[in-house]
Amino acid sequence: MSTNIKEWNPEDPTFWETTGKKIAYRNLWISVPALLCGFAVWLMWGIITVQMSNLGFPFTKDELFTLTAISGLAGATMRIPSSFFIRIAGGRNVIFLTTAMLLAPAIGTGIVLQHPDWPLWSFQLMALWSGVGGGNFASSMSNISTFFPKRLQGTALGINAGLGNFGVTSMQIIIPLVMTVSVFGALGGDSMTLIKDSGWILGKITAGTETYIQNAGFAWVLSLVPLAILAWFGMNNLLPVTPALGSTLLAFLKVTWLYTLAFIPAIVGLYLYLPAPTGLGLLNMWVAMPLIIASTLLIMKVAAIGAMKENISKQFAIFSNKHTWSMTALYLVTFGSFIGFSMALPLAITVIFGISHVPDAAGVMQHTLKNPNAPSALTYAWMGPFIGAAVRPIGGWISDKLGGSIVTQVISAVMVLASVAVGYVMMQAYGSATPETYFPMFLGLFLLLFFASGIGNGSTFRTIGVIFDRQQAGPVLGWTSAIAAYGAFVAPVVIGAQIKAGTPQIAMYGFAAFYAVCLVLNWWFYLRSGAEIRNP
Repeated sequence: MSTNIKEWNPEDPTFWETTGKKIAYRNLWISVPALLCGFAVWLMWGIITVQMSNLGFPFTKDELFTLTAISGLAGATMRIPSSFFIRIAGGRNVIFLTTAMLLAPAIGTGIVLQHPDWPLWSFQLMALWSGVGGGNFASSMSNISTFFPKRLQGTALGINAGLGNFGVTSMQIIIPLVMTVSVFGALGGDSMTLIKDSGWILGKITAGTETYIQNAGFAWVLSLVPLAILAWFGMNNLLPVTPALGSTLLAFLKVTWLYTLAFIPAIVGLYLYLPAPTGLGLLNMWVAMPLIIASTLLIMKVAAIGAMKENISKQFAIFSNKHTWSMTALYLVTFGSFIGFSMALPLAITVIFGISHVPDAAGVMQHTLKNPNAPSALTYAWMGPFIGAAVRPIGGWISDKLGGSIVTQVISAVMVLASVAVGYVMMQAYGSATPETYFPMFLGLFLLLFFASGIGNGSTFRTIGVIFDRQQAGPVLGWTSAIAAYGAFVAPVVIGAQIKAGTPQIAMYGFAAFYAVCLVLNWWFYLRSGAEIRNP
C-alpha cells in the first residue's frame, strides 16, 4: 500500500475490519517506541545532572538546575508547534523527521559530557535541543488519534501515551546502567571517576567507580536510527487529514521552520527568567511561562508561510471553544502531575531524605548534615513514572467502558487526598533527624499519586475524543499536552523553592487545591445533570 492513503473512514465497521484496523495498529506500534525515545531524550537531564554532581563537574547546584529547567521548558514549548504538524506535514513525514532529529541532542550530549571543562552554555545548548523530544508527544498523539474510531480512542491513545511514557522510566533505568560500562569501546571516549556515591535500581555505586557518563547520550543512537528507518518505511500519511500535503521535502521544511520559530520565544523567555550568569532573572516563572506560550502562538501565526499560514489559522479555531480550555486544565491535573512529579521526585528524595535535619545549639533547624541512612534517588525515583505509564492504557480502556469524565472525577478526588497526605509526611521528614523513617510512607503516597495521574491520563484523552470532531481532536490533544508538559518545569521549581524555604508541604497543599478546583470544573462541564456535554 502507498505511504499516502487517500481514503480513510475508521467509523465504518466494514472499512475498519477489512482495511483500517491493520494499518492503524501498524502505525501505532511504530509510534510507541519512537515516542518512548522522545521522552527519554527530553528528560534525560534530570538523571545526567545528578551524575554530573557525583563526578564533580565544576558547576553549582543552581547551575545544574538550569539544565533540567531548560530541557523541561523547551520540551513543553516545542509541543505547541508540534500540535499542528500532522495537519500540515503528514503523520509518516512528521514521525520520521522528529525521530531522526533526536540524534542531534543525543550525540551532542554524549560529546559535551566528555568535557567537564567546557563552558556551561555548551551543556545548556544540548538541554535546549533535547526539548525536541518533548515536542514529539503532541504530534504523536495527534497522529494516532486520526487512525482510530471514536470507540477505541481511549484505548489507542492510552497505549501510545502509556507505553511512550515508559521513556521516563526507561531513561531512569537505562542511563545509570549504561554509564557503568564502556558500551562503545574506544569510540565512546574515556571513563571518569566518581567522587561521590551514586546508584542504580539495584543499589549503591560507590565513589571511586569508573563511569562513562557520555553514554547517557550516545546510548539512544542505537534505537533512534532503526526507529527512524522503521517510521519511514512502515508508517502512513492520511490525505483526508492532510489534504494539502505536497512533497516530502516541503513537509520537512514546514516542520523545521515551525520548530525554529518556537525556539526563539523559548530562548528569550529562559534568558529573562533564569538568574545570572545564564540569564537576567527579571521574570518569575508565572510571568515567563504565559509570555512564552503567547509569543510562540503569535510567532507561528505571523511567520507561517503560504498555505501553511492558512492551515494554522484554521486550527487556531480550537481556542474559541471553551472545552479546549476546560480540558487543558484537566490534563494539567493528570499528565502535568505525572511529568512534573517525574522530574521533582529525585530532587525531593535527595534533599529531604539525604540530609539529617537537626537543630543547632540555639534551637534553629539545620539542613546540612549528611544522612548516612539516606535512600538513593536513582534507586527509587523510577518507580513512580513506571506505575504511571503502566496504568495509562488501563485508564483509557476503563474510560472507553465507563466514560472518561467519571474516571477523571474519581482520580481527581484521590489526588486531592494523596497530595495533602504527602505534604504532611514531607513536613514531618523535613523536621526529623532520621527522615528515612518517613520514607516508606512518602514513597507509597507518591506512587499513589502516579497511579491516579496515570489512570487520569487515559481518561482525559478519551474525553477529548468524545467532545471534539476528528478535525479538531488532534490539535486539541496536542495543545493540551503542550500546556501540561510545563509541569516538567513548574513542579521542580515549586517543590524546590518550598524545600529551600523550609516548608515543602506548602507545594503539595497548593497542588491539592488546584486538583480540588479541577474536580469541580470536571463535574460542572461533564457530569452534572444540566451539562452541555455529559460524559457519560
